[in-house]
Formats: sequence, structure tokens, C-alpha cells
Amino acid sequence: MLASSLLFLLCITYALAADYYKVLDLHKSASETDIRKAYKRLSKKFHPDKNKAPDAENKFVEISHAYEVLSDAKKRQIYDRYGEEGLKQHESGGGHNANPFDMFSNFFGGGHQHTQVRRGPTSLTEFDVTLADMYEGASIDFMIKKRILCDHCRGSGAASDSDIHTCHGCNGSGVQIVKQQIFPGMFAQSQVTCDKCAGKGKVIAKKCNHCSGEKVMDHTAHYTLEVQPGMPEGHEVVFEGEGDESPEWEAGDVVLRVRSKKEKGTWRRKESSLYWKETIGVDEALLGFERNITHLDGHTVRVLREGVTQPGFVQVFKEEGMPHFESSGHGDLFVEYIVVLPTEISPQTRRKLTDVFGGEKAADRHTKDEL
Repeated sequence: MLASSLLFLLCITYALAADYYKVLDLHKSASETDIRKAYKRLSKKFHPDKNKAPDAENKFVEISHAYEVLSDAKKRQIYDRYGEEGLKQHESGGGHNANPFDMFSNFFGGGHQHTQVRRGPTSLTEFDVTLADMYEGASIDFMIKKRILCDHCRGSGAASDSDIHTCHGCNGSGVQIVKQQIFPGMFAQSQVTCDKCAGKGKVIAKKCNHCSGEKVMDHTAHYTLEVQPGMPEGHEVVFEGEGDESPEWEAGDVVLRVRSKKEKGTWRRKESSLYWKETIGVDEALLGFERNITHLDGHTVRVLREGVTQPGFVQVFKEEGMPHFESSGHGDLFVEYIVVLPTEISPQTRRKLTDVFGGEKAADRHTKDEL
């Protein structure tokens, strides 16, 4: 118990001694959205339930404390002005009382979230895969072109932190008070967005050379889609927070709607059932046959028919259909038989068929032909 308490105190002491901006990989002009995004990314990465590295828990605690300070406007102001000592005095030497795990739970929906954050657009893309991939499962690499925060200025648009200044037109408030005369001697005041800083409260003296002050850049991101066996048609796979980035919002999601490719003359699917059309000749339809069908994953399905097979007859093979998604077992396979007639037949074959199907009338006809 004593060792655990000492470890926790050491974690707090280390967090206090650290530069909170560096802990969250941010610059000092980071917006509230930047801070939230950094915490979201890093807390997921170092959460002890997912990250089993020896120092993951300490790192998680450190990240949580940094977020606790920087996400609170008052604490952040004190920290920026007076540093760690000023923050300690403000908290009367009591340190941080927030439980890092409760904070994580609240942030990701486990509790009440008091802040409403603007989210960027969600991207929805139709993604075609082979039916074999949906049968077996597969890992498919793909790329998405999107906009990301400039990796040099981190979305500030400035060449350096020192190039970001408080707007003199509005004194950092983002708005200006405009006086308008209504009648002689009577004036009205109205509040308008500052035209010098466009309501940001900050102006940039020198733009970032990498993004030309645009704050974002074009980027091609690489991802892997994990197709699970039996995945339903139209199933949506969500890549959280991987949409276009902007300093103005928290990135939206990238959603892939997975479907099987439409291919002629091959396998068809309906939910957990598979359908296959097998072509047979007249002789096989009448006398029976034995064949092998190569399944989607390469295994062989033995097809055996004895006697007559009518055109359009459907044979059912249990447990040879699609795997049940996120469950055990398979659906069924339905094989439909298509009987193909010959384009022409020889006189000898015709005579034999007539003998078989024509009976006595056919025999009389042959006798007359011979006379």
C-alpha cells in the first residue's frame, strides 16, 4: 500500500515538473480543439488497458494531468503566466485531485461531458471487395487523400510562436464596438467581428513557410481495412477521427461501406446463403453425374446426382454458405442446375433418341424408311 502511494506521488511530482505543452506535443498557442485532440490521441495510445509497456501507466497519468491543466482556461492562464509554482500556490499545495481514469471515461462518453466540441465532416466511401475476401476475411491496404494540420506550425499558420500577436484592433477579444449615429446627438453601439483578425483575437506577423499560412496541408494517409469473415453487405467500418483536420474543429470520421463486387457468372450471396449455377449436358441430366465445385476459399464441394435432373433443379448443401458474422457456423449453399441442349445432333444420335422416346411409332417410321 505504501509503495503504491509513493508511486502515485512520484507520478504527480513528475507530471508537475514536466512542460505540459510538451507532454501533449503542443505549442503554447494551441486552441481548445488542439488540446482535446492531443489528449484523445495520446490517452488512447498510453491507456494501461491497451498499452502494456512498463511506463505506459505513468505516461497516461502525466498526459491526464497535463490535459487537466490546459483544458481549464483559468489554470492554463496561471500556468502560462507563473509556471508550475504559481499553479501550486493557486491549488494551495494540494496538487491535482482528478482521477485520470475517471477523466478518460468522462471524455469518451462514460460520464457527463460539459463541453460541446465542433466536429468536422464525416467521409463516407463505398468500398468493394471480392466475395472470397468476405468469406475468408482479409486485410486490405488502401489510401485516402485528406487535409491535415501543417506539421511545422501545427495549425497556427505562423512561422513561429513568437510571430503570433494579440490583435490591436480588438485587444484579443475578436470583436469591435462600432458607434453609429441614429439621430443628431443620439448614437447606438453595436458589436461586430474584428476585421483585422477575422474574430480570432490573434494576428500573424510572419506566415509559416511550409503551408503559406493555410494551416493545413494535403496528405495521403495509409490505412488497413480488416474484413471479417461473413461481414454483411453494406457493413460500415469506422475510422474514428481520421477525417479532414482543421484548427477550427475536431476531425470527423472516415466511414467505409463494404460491399462485394458484382461479377457475372460466378457466386452470388444473399445474407448467409450462397448461390451457384452449374451447367450440365443432356446426358448428365438424364443419367446422373458426379462433379467437384471449387469453393471461395479453395476447398472442394462434391456434387453427386443419380437419375434425372430437371432443368432449374436446386440442390441444397448444408453449412457450405457464408460464415455467420461474428458467430459460429455457416449458412447453406444452393446449387441450381442449368441443362444445355446441343446445337445439332447427328442422324445416328437422332435415330437412337427416336427409338428411346418414340416407341412403336418410331419403329414403324424406321420400317417405312427402309422399304
